[in-house]
Amino acid sequence: MARPKITIIGAGNVGATTAHWCAAAELGDIVLLDIPQAGDMPKGKALDLMEASPVMGFDATITGTSDYADSANSDVIVVTAGLPRKPGMSRDDLLGTNAKIMTAVSEQIRVTSPNAIVIVVSNPLDAMVQRCQQVTGFPANRVLGQAGVLDTARYRTFLAMELGVSVEDISALLMGGHGDTMVPLLSCTSVGGIPITQLLDTRRLDEIVDRARKGGAEIVGLLKTGSAFYAPAAACAQMVEAIVKDKKRVLPCAAYCDSEYGVGGYYVGVPIVLGADGVERIIELKLNEIEAAAFQNSVDAVKGLVATMTELLGS
Repeated sequence: MARPKITIIGAGNVGATTAHWCAAAELGDIVLLDIPQAGDMPKGKALDLMEASPVMGFDATITGTSDYADSANSDVIVVTAGLPRKPGMSRDDLLGTNAKIMTAVSEQIRVTSPNAIVIVVSNPLDAMVQRCQQVTGFPANRVLGQAGVLDTARYRTFLAMELGVSVEDISALLMGGHGDTMVPLLSCTSVGGIPITQLLDTRRLDEIVDRARKGGAEIVGLLKTGSAFYAPAAACAQMVEAIVKDKKRVLPCAAYCDSEYGVGGYYVGVPIVLGADGVERIIELKLNEIEAAAFQNSVDAVKGLVATMTELLGS
């Protein structure tokens, strides 16, 4: 039985680290792909990672390339291609350039891997995943975005740091767009089964939520020359694992919502069941009045972003 074929488009920090996590977990054979202008860089990173396999004890064939033919018939594709954020930039500042990159990448995916499930990571996430689905024409369940797993991981990390407990005991959920309008659901946040509201007061929770919203910008500010990559890559690997192992994980992801939550045909962060068919089910929660208003505000921000992207692309 052949191993799953996983292509990662974009061999920068996020892409290469995603390859690392996926290889170490033996999720499949990996193709690390970048543009021709990158030269032999993806080949170098792929070979370096392959040479780690005897030490770390994993079996995977890892190929570096700039030729989409090498990615043909991939089972899962992770798209990290695009410009990274720099200090002072918002995710939305990347919109015009990364939308053009996403269009070119998606056209190649459509031709070379017509049956793949595509995980988009490029920012601004909610608009980029919408563009990928538009261009590939794939069924919406086979195109989704990685954002909620990362946002929730940051939220869980900050809660664990605050309470001095294991991150494994923090269960949480964030919804909405990937950015400043993401919506934490306190009703779905607990520590070892204990509601978070019994452990932290509202003021401190609001501060932690705000830090989670700005988690990416905090990393950008500290690094100075790039953006986060360890945690985003780990989040990608968790989603790849859910697909190739058909784990039916309940994870927050950017999924296409039409009637769901009354979104009306846009990608937005919601809890889903993720398995071999991609987005197998969207879980609709009963939101309270405050949560519903915050979620609608987030959806409106996504709609505005998509409208701007469409105007910039002229399509």
